[in-house]
Formats: sequence, structure tokens, C-alpha cells
Amino acid sequence: MAENYYAILGVEKTATNEEIKKAFRKVARETHPDANPDDPEAEERFKKAAEAYEVLSDADRRARYDRGDTIDLSSLFAGLGGIDDLLRSVFGDSGLFGGRPYRSPRGRDVLVRASITLAEAAVGTESVVRYEAAVDCELCAGSGAKEGTEPVTCPDCGGHGQVRVSQRSVFGTMMSVTTCPTCHGEGTLIADPCPDCSGSGAKTDTVEVNVEVPAGVTTGTRLRLSGRGESGGRSGQPGDLYVELSVEPDPRFERVDTDLIHRVSVGLAEAALGTEIEIPTVYGDTVDLEIPSGTQPGTRFSLDGQGMPILGRRGRGNLHVVVDVAIPRSLTEEEESLLRRWAELRGERTGRRASSR
Repeated sequence: MAENYYAILGVEKTATNEEIKKAFRKVARETHPDANPDDPEAEERFKKAAEAYEVLSDADRRARYDRGDTIDLSSLFAGLGGIDDLLRSVFGDSGLFGGRPYRSPRGRDVLVRASITLAEAAVGTESVVRYEAAVDCELCAGSGAKEGTEPVTCPDCGGHGQVRVSQRSVFGTMMSVTTCPTCHGEGTLIADPCPDCSGSGAKTDTVEVNVEVPAGVTTGTRLRLSGRGESGGRSGQPGDLYVELSVEPDPRFERVDTDLIHRVSVGLAEAALGTEIEIPTVYGDTVDLEIPSGTQPGTRFSLDGQGMPILGRRGRGNLHVVVDVAIPRSLTEEEESLLRRWAELRGERTGRRASSR
């Protein structure tokens, strides 16, 4: 199991839905980037907490997670709506800190998929991914303002993005903080917008990224490229790019974790008398394997260190060679005569009168 979501939220596996929700409220407030402006790792902790709550708060996803299944959370970070909806369902419209509605300070995260061969997964490779995403507008360099002009400070909030609102109640006048309705929390206004992006600071375009794929990845491995997602526009940081890998099957090998299985067929005489055969490896070369005399069908030989690398660590798995003995379906007269003579010498019965012993 890649992540211990119970540990991330600080709850036991027997925790109720209400206990999980309460734990997430606490962790989300502690780890949210707005509450940790000087901690570059806070955002990642916040996202992990959101992932944990998204899985454990849903009965079906929680059951599959407990079984060890892989849970697809691409929709959670694929757009602003996913995180916004999750937080709104937990904290309501007042947001995490009760003062203003939650706004994502970042651009959207992007999820793309890439396919590589087993041989590429064994040694590592570079994959090129292409996707449509919002990128900083080149004409205004992401400012949103027309060339030669600059955004101006919002006169209503003084550039803070928030305003205080007073409300009368039975308890007297109460003050609350909310998003500035004039600048919508940006803190600045565009008096003369850029003609290319209409003042947003971003445009949709085709993005091409070279992705370094480490050795040992498996199908479902996700690589995170920080800051390579969608532009956050004129006031936000860019999102992240997630590349989910699919490793194509190789007809020569069956993969079991870091071990590989290769099946080979030898003749009846080769199995009985012994032989030496060449075995392909996933690294492009071959190794010689001695088949001793008397080898039985299904015998397995192991070649140490010829399997897949261990992702993020040193070492490799093993290559297991399973031997099958091929029985000829047809014989020439000479082959049949020799085989019958061989059977006589061993006292074996052949033909229709043969019976089980």
C-alpha cells in the first residue's frame, strides 16, 4: 500500500466517518499552504491529507483501499472543482479558516498517461508527453495587462483581496472577513486587459514535456513534476503535472514484482541428456544456462540479478527460467524405430496395449 491514509489523518483503522472528518478538518487547517507560507512542503502534506479523506470518507473506496486495491484519484486534482468541492463539503462556504470562502491559490494539476516498454522500464528512459493546458500568456507575460500597462491596486481592499463586512445581529454588530467582491480576491484590477488573454494572464495551448522515467517503474506508477501543470493566471502559482505510466507487456517475460519469468522449451533428448541454451534478458543481452541431464518438465532455474530493478533502491530481482519438455507430435520411421528401441531398453510399454502401472 503506497500511502498509509490512516496515519496521515492520525486515526485508527476502526475510525468512524465522523472521526475521519474531524481529523481531516484539523490536518487540513494545519497543513494548508495559506497557513504555512514559509513551508514549501506544506502543500504536499495538504494534498496527501485531501487524498486520504477522499478515500476514507467513501465506504466503497475505503473498502477497496483496505483490500490493497489501487484507487484512482485523478479527478481530485484534475481541476479546481475537485478540491473546492471536497473542502466545501467539509467546511462549508466559509472555508478552512472561517473567514473567507476557499480559493485555490494555484493552477490546476494535470494528469497525463504515458506508455513505455518493459525494456525501457528496466533501464529508465525519457518519455515525451503532450497535453492541452492553460499556460502563461506570452504577450503579457502572465500579468493580464496590456503591453505597456500594469495591474493597479484594488481601491476597495487596498490590495489585500479581503474586506471586512459588518452585520447586525441579536448580539450586536459583528465583523467578518470575506473575499473582496471588486477584485474577487486578486488584490489588483486590470484597467486595460491584454488582448490575447482578455486579462486572465493565461491561454490554453499544447504543452510538450520531456519526462525522465526512473528504472523499475510499474504500471500505475505516477511521476510528479512540480510546477508543470496549468498556469495559475496572473495571481496564482502553477499546478503540478502527474504522469501515470503504463508498462507494455513483453511476450518473452512475465513480471511478478521485481522478478521475471521466462519459459523455454527443450527437446526430449535435451532434457534427458542435458544441454546448454541461451536465455534472453530484459537488458538486451543473453546468458548461457546449463540444463542438466534428467531435467523434468516444469523445472525452474533462477538467474540472480537478471530481473527488474527495485524502484528507488539498489538491487534487482531475479530471472526465473521455467523449462518445458516438448514431446514430438509426429516421427519419421527412423525416429520411431529408435524411440521404440529406447522404450524396450527401459522396459516401457508403447502402443495400444500400454496401461498405467
